[in-house]
Amino acid sequence: MSRTRQDIEATTIKFLSEEFEVDPSAITPDAPMKETLALDSLDYVDLVVVIEQNFGMKMKGDQFMKLITFSDFYDHIEEELAAKV
Repeated sequence: MSRTRQDIEATTIKFLSEEFEVDPSAITPDAPMKETLALDSLDYVDLVVVIEQNFGMKMKGDQFMKLITFSDFYDHIEEELAAKV
């Protein structure tokens, strides 16, 4: 199933705002992920699980280190999903 960028963004905002109890309006493309979600090392484990549940893909810690903003995250998800097709 092909997912559009808009679908990826909407899905991400929904599960991140629920999982990390963050106002959905705070999740903007240029916002820094770590600070916006107040992620600590244990939260990254939760994040990996919800990404797998929502997108059917696994992410490794070194991949997260390269993702600074939500836009970076959306780009990464888009690339990974396109590679699976």
